[in-house]
Amino acid sequence: MNLNRRNYPPEHGIRIPFGDLKKLLVTLFESVNTSSEDANLLASILTRNNQRCLYSHGTGQVPYYLQRIKDGDVNPRPNVTVVQEAAASIVMDGDGGLGYFPCYHGTMKAIEKAKQGGIAAVTTRNHQHVGSAGNYTRLALEHDCIGISASSHRTHLNPDSLIFSVVDSSPSSIAVPAGEQPPLVMDMGGGLVRFEEELFERIPTTYFKVMAFTAAVRALAGVFPGIYRQEFVDSPWEANQGAFIAIVDVAHFMPLEELKSEMDRFIAEARATQPLPGMETAELAGGNEWTWAKDNEKNGIPMSDDHVIQLQDEADKLGVETPFAKFEHTRF
Repeated sequence: MNLNRRNYPPEHGIRIPFGDLKKLLVTLFESVNTSSEDANLLASILTRNNQRCLYSHGTGQVPYYLQRIKDGDVNPRPNVTVVQEAAASIVMDGDGGLGYFPCYHGTMKAIEKAKQGGIAAVTTRNHQHVGSAGNYTRLALEHDCIGISASSHRTHLNPDSLIFSVVDSSPSSIAVPAGEQPPLVMDMGGGLVRFEEELFERIPTTYFKVMAFTAAVRALAGVFPGIYRQEFVDSPWEANQGAFIAIVDVAHFMPLEELKSEMDRFIAEARATQPLPGMETAELAGGNEWTWAKDNEKNGIPMSDDHVIQLQDEADKLGVETPFAKFEHTRF
């Protein structure tokens, strides 16, 4: 079975402390005219994902973001604003920048509102990539809330293509807190299965479910936030993405400790079962990342040579000094 698309700790490389890697990313983004506040937020999120070994949505995105900013496609200094607000809802405008900023600030506002009323939601628009949908559901966990998030980007379906082309990479995440066990964090892209006619004939129901799921995500996180409005289509920036994020404060529905206890029981039962073929342990979504993060908080973030070379290349282009040489002694 091919598991190569999953994120795993590298087998060989060096370990970088969280603070040193974050400082490098801050400097890289500041070098392309990102504000210090935004650079610090973005660097924190990306470094934290590396700490979980989610490299694809950690430093793996850095070259893309830097290039988009340098090419003038992404606003390096967006003025993120609240354009509409009520007791349990917020609409955020990203001003053509990366989607991390309206999504992060919108999520924090939604958490505040959910603490008051039980549930709150935010939509975001007029921005570029939001990164991992789990960035925002994990914020909910930090505040003993359930988080639901999804994102979509603006595309149009070709009438000459199969309807299955509705399936794209639109990500979604659901996170539920636990106590002693790893929290449940579903965090995935929408490309769940490729279309193959022979496979479709064998498991058609799977394909219909994938199409239904992706269409729902695209509607909720793209159409609903308004990314197809002409004013955003005509933006001078590549402002082609939107997001929907909902926060549920557990305490408004049941005692928090009761949920955590029941989630611990459920997750512990799952972890006591037999792993899937090719897997070393039985883990629910988010379990591996939780374990890796705990280890890497103590020992430093493992960085493969490929990841180091990638960041070194970007630093060289911008004349930024890197910390990698001083951690050669951590090589494994």
